[in-house]
Amino acid sequence: MTLEEQDRSRWDRSQIAEAAALLAAARRRGRDGPYLLQAQIAACHATATTAAATDWAQIAVLYERLGNLTPSPVIELNRAVAIAMADGPAAGLDLLAALEAAGTLAGYHLLPAIRADLLRRLGRGAEAAVAYREAHSLAVNQAEQRFLARRLAEVTGQP
Repeated sequence: MTLEEQDRSRWDRSQIAEAAALLAAARRRGRDGPYLLQAQIAACHATATTAAATDWAQIAVLYERLGNLTPSPVIELNRAVAIAMADGPAAGLDLLAALEAAGTLAGYHLLPAIRADLLRRLGRGAEAAVAYREAHSLAVNQAEQRFLARRLAEVTGQP
């Protein structure tokens, strides 16, 4: 189940409040390190009452700061997702194209999976299907393979 599909009313709000207080105390201590930035990203997700209410622009900024501290193509991939959620799928696809051109994530199933999802959101089903097939062929986890197969069926209209 994706983060968007989760029932956030089932999340333990008392634990989220406790974590938010710990995060606030850590932030008062000074500079942001990679763990603090990761905690801030998690807090943006956890404190939003719905997926639509998530502060994706803030998450994109946090990923940019994290990437400046610990450069990683996976961090850039996550930033592309956040930008796509904040500014639209086309903006995310532009960033994915740069990652694909760099080749640092070649063979990583989440790169075509994310491309597929953004294409699906844009209504470009045929292109999304190609990307879902690629992601499925690269995924090794059976749960992820099942998820990708379901999404492929959705965009092709085939069971």
